[in-house]
Amino acid sequence: MLKLAGDVINGAILDMDGVLWRSNTPLCILPNLFNQFKDHHLQVVLATNNGTHTSKEYIDKLDSFGVCLEDWQIVTSSMAVAFLVKNRYPDGGPVFIMGSAALASCLSDYGFFHSNESPQAVVAGLNWKVDYEMIKATSLMIQKGLPFFFTNPDPTYPTPEGNVPGAGTILAALETASGVKAMIAGKPQPYLFQVAMRKLSTKPENTIVIGDRLSTDILGGQNAGCKTVFVLSGVNDMKDLDILKLKPDLILDNIDNLFQQY
Repeated sequence: MLKLAGDVINGAILDMDGVLWRSNTPLCILPNLFNQFKDHHLQVVLATNNGTHTSKEYIDKLDSFGVCLEDWQIVTSSMAVAFLVKNRYPDGGPVFIMGSAALASCLSDYGFFHSNESPQAVVAGLNWKVDYEMIKATSLMIQKGLPFFFTNPDPTYPTPEGNVPGAGTILAALETASGVKAMIAGKPQPYLFQVAMRKLSTKPENTIVIGDRLSTDILGGQNAGCKTVFVLSGVNDMKDLDILKLKPDLILDNIDNLFQQY
């Protein structure tokens, strides 16, 4: 049994990049980690602001590390933004999409398709091949007065080389060019965590959020009412903790240390 701040923990929501791996490099022995979750009777959902991969791609990546999870255990910001757009437009239809193939796929699952002609909204996210013309076309579409949805605000993305430009870099360009603030679906908004807790069938006080980025993972977990565990294996460090004035329930060097005290 895992307890944190006096409450029994029944479920865990894990970030991926910077917590489980950096690019294709695992940050601990992942099969052992997930066996420990099973031993402590904790259901796990992986929730990431990275919306550039489908759930199947994450399942395949985990499989390459020797970890077997099911499709329902993956939640991405592309799924969250598709859910938000569906709430606004329940019948689906045309939208202007600027993002990854995974974003387009998630929107398609909810009945939306890309169109330059009379789109209902602009939906954008990280695109590895973004260029000036893409930013220009998208910002001009936003300036027509269309609702503007975006996957997540992460300014950087952790890799073995260091932190490289993330979705938030594109978000800043689009908001600057259009003069319009986007409706954000990913962390630190609570939507990803709420979806994950529905999958886990847990309450916030019995759920831990484990992440490496204070402004998204930890703040988002707190916004959702969950317990939070800050790991120092990714983007942020202890100096950032002092600057941002956030108070996680637990701080670890590595997620592998979570069960050492139990």
